Amino acid sequence: MTFLKNKGWFIRYSSKQGLGILFCCLYYQLLVAQSCPPNIDFETGTFNGWTCYLGSTAAVNGENVISISPASPTPNRQTMYSYAANAGELDEYGGFPVVCPNGSGYSIRLGNNLPGTQAEGVSYQFRIPDNQNVYSLIYHYAVVFQDPNHRPEEQPRMEIEVQNVTDNKIITCSSFTFIPYGTLLPGFFTSSNPRGDTPVWCKNWSAVSVNLDGMAGKVIRLFFKTADCTFRRHFGYAYLDVNSECTDEFVGAKYCPDDTAVNVTAPYGYQNYTWYNNSFSNELGSEQTIRFSPPPAVGTTVAVEVVPFNGYGCLDTLYARLVDTLTIIANAGRDTLSCNHSPVVIGVNSKPGLVYSWTPVAGLSDPKIANPIATPDVTTSYVVATRHDGGGCLNTDTVVVKASIIDDSLELIGKAVYCLGSGDSTILMVQPTDNIQWFKDGIAINGAEQYQYRVTKSGAYNAILSNNDGCSVTTNQQDVIIDKARPGITYPVQYAVVDLPTTLQARDFGSTALWSPARFLDNAASYTPLFRSSTDQLYTVEIKTNTGCVTVDTQMVKIVNHADIYVPTAFTPNDDERNDILRPTLMGIKELHYFRVYNRWGQLMFETKTNYAGWDGRYKGAPQSTQVFVWLVEGVGVDGQLYTKKGTSTLIR
Repeated sequence: MTFLKNKGWFIRYSSKQGLGILFCCLYYQLLVAQSCPPNIDFETGTFNGWTCYLGSTAAVNGENVISISPASPTPNRQTMYSYAANAGELDEYGGFPVVCPNGSGYSIRLGNNLPGTQAEGVSYQFRIPDNQNVYSLIYHYAVVFQDPNHRPEEQPRMEIEVQNVTDNKIITCSSFTFIPYGTLLPGFFTSSNPRGDTPVWCKNWSAVSVNLDGMAGKVIRLFFKTADCTFRRHFGYAYLDVNSECTDEFVGAKYCPDDTAVNVTAPYGYQNYTWYNNSFSNELGSEQTIRFSPPPAVGTTVAVEVVPFNGYGCLDTLYARLVDTLTIIANAGRDTLSCNHSPVVIGVNSKPGLVYSWTPVAGLSDPKIANPIATPDVTTSYVVATRHDGGGCLNTDTVVVKASIIDDSLELIGKAVYCLGSGDSTILMVQPTDNIQWFKDGIAINGAEQYQYRVTKSGAYNAILSNNDGCSVTTNQQDVIIDKARPGITYPVQYAVVDLPTTLQARDFGSTALWSPARFLDNAASYTPLFRSSTDQLYTVEIKTNTGCVTVDTQMVKIVNHADIYVPTAFTPNDDERNDILRPTLMGIKELHYFRVYNRWGQLMFETKTNYAGWDGRYKGAPQSTQVFVWLVEGVGVDGQLYTKKGTSTLIR
């Protein structure tokens, strides 16, 4: 709704590296109530109508060269932000909103905070209507960059180019190259969160205008380019948005018949404003906005002299004729659905000069803006009252936000961890709803569509619940472990020397082991108790797992008078589970150094250093024929003595 004339864009940069241009909010105004170019405001949530560019920057012969070419929108190079998803999200360095606070629904970011020589761009081309010789644009921006103080051609930069494509002319008052070099620019501040040794300079949201007067029927191209430093060491990024209000008036130049005051706002982006009456005989004010209370006579004309920031824009005088023909139609947006308190945006983008008030306020992020986020607990009819900032033209509209809530709780009945045969079980239950699907390890379970599900196998279980409103939720995951006890076994006979300690060994699984009886043992609850006795002893070993499964093994300990090693003189590896393995019997041997088997030509057929391991009569997988083999064995007894023996065994087929 703002009228501009002979204006340029203004963005100031710091003297240092790392372009960070939160380059936001091209707050777009077509100056006549005409249809705005489609999606120039990104309000479809896409880059439709825009051309994106990717490339790099380099310092060449003392000049900075940005090389970019058209490319598809690239995440983290051209990133879309939405008010619905990112409301409240702040820039990590500047602390200001990443979504333009001018009431629009979408902003984009150019670049990122990764070091490199990246360069990005976006452009939009459109035609000014034939009858529109008064035409202007307004944008909002914010800036963030690192400041390493490089040479000018090595610094990051932003180029803004507004071109009359029809006549192939650059509109110089609106086209600039901004280089962060020199002293801190007006409006900038040093980030309190630089995340490193390099300072980061930031500028909060600011608004700027561009003049396109006298260009009716011309094709105009807006081109925005950003580039990092040329040393790959410092980053920069930018945000951009466009507001699609189209008018040829100052904000407030058209007011309501029942207004009690009128606030008239001149275009954005100038350093100084001076207001005059039509004859320039009286100075009326020196701010961007001037207030008349009560409103002046219909048809009153006021003038404002605008002075640009030094070097950025053109000096000009603008006029506005005040008329009381404004009408306002409130727009609460379309009826919508909120699933499980999911945020939904109601209303429409805000318009300058209008005041908004929503009732009821329950479930709204801010009842005083045009497009609050709604998260109601119950279905609610929200009413927006919209009026001019002068108090007149009150109008209302209603939107219904249907609150659809699905209880996503997951209840466990029984145990999540147990052993088969213990009498325990696992049942998972959700609250009934229209559609239920159970999943095991992320895969849908065929036919599991009831609110209760009996689990019979270990896995990770959850359910997806949906209703006929179109809402769905995923429950939390429940891990279930259903264990099965291992069969008990009888360990090989352990030989112990009379009255000398011998280490016994239970199978290494489960969480506890208990030997019974406890006699002759130093610790009956150990997996490796020490045995000392002069008599034989039979033990049971109860091994229990965390799941409650119990396995009972058996260990026989026989007493011998002295340590020794015995190897059978023959074995029959025919897989009948009787004498199939040639292995040494260790009597009072606490450590086996080796057991080796050789054929008659001295070729090593088998070797082990593990107790109870033995040879199955195969060499490299091939069964050996009936013949005599030589074996060597060596170990240390519980008495500390070294025992070495040699002999022969016959393999019988």
